[in-house]
Amino acid sequence: MPDLAFLLPLILRMAVAASFVVTASFITERSGPVIGALIATLPISAGPTYVFLALDHDAAFIAEGALASLPTNAATLFLGLTYVLLAQRQSVLTSWGTAAIVWLALASLARLVHWSLAAGLLVNVIAFAICIAAQARYRHARMPPIARRWYDVPLRASLVAMLVATVVSLSGWAGPAISGILALFPIVFSSMMLILHPRIGGPATAAVIANSAWGLMGLGVAIAVLHVAAMHLGSAAGLSLALAVCVVWNFSLWWISRMRAKPAARHDARCRDVTKSNQGARQP
Repeated sequence: MPDLAFLLPLILRMAVAASFVVTASFITERSGPVIGALIATLPISAGPTYVFLALDHDAAFIAEGALASLPTNAATLFLGLTYVLLAQRQSVLTSWGTAAIVWLALASLARLVHWSLAAGLLVNVIAFAICIAAQARYRHARMPPIARRWYDVPLRASLVAMLVATVVSLSGWAGPAISGILALFPIVFSSMMLILHPRIGGPATAAVIANSAWGLMGLGVAIAVLHVAAMHLGSAAGLSLALAVCVVWNFSLWWISRMRAKPAARHDARCRDVTKSNQGARQP
């Protein structure tokens, strides 16, 4: 018989984390690729996982885990790039499967290196520079209406619940490095790819992923903040500061995109007014 003192808290943690991801995914589907990408790159999967790890381990464990998460975040950038390029023409299984293999290969290689904070930040900057340029042409696509299917919520909830259960259960055995890698497993991206691609097509789903690079860069900064703050201020302060960095970063990206969209909207309105006036002038 499983120990109920362990099993019941684990089930609660799985349910809480799954509810975060499901809610964020629903918002993403209704808001278009830009806002959807900003929602997807909030720590809605890694955040609850790290909170639960902090309940079971000390601040040194969290700090070391965050250090291992830094290069893993760079691997997620390349996962996104791989998917975006393949999704233009390939099926969902080919696109996601190949991207997942790329992530696993890069995460496995990263595990072999003893990372410093500077090295972890550098590899994120390099990955960001490569991916943001390669994905630029795929960032704009119309998000068609989405008809829900019965398995959407169970699939998303089960994916993130399994991640939380795996990380929490194995953290004592695996240690902080592997726990930090597992905490950054791209559950949100994977669920979006697997669910949205068959319904709205590869290019539209790829647009959401392509817009995520800037948000992932902010997540990398937040992970670095978590590492430093956990060492000096403790886990609670580190997690709070990391969340604040993510929220402020993504809100800033949203505000910038909105400011850039206003001149284009005014230009389109003027064009429509000119067209209407010309049509009125041609009428007898």
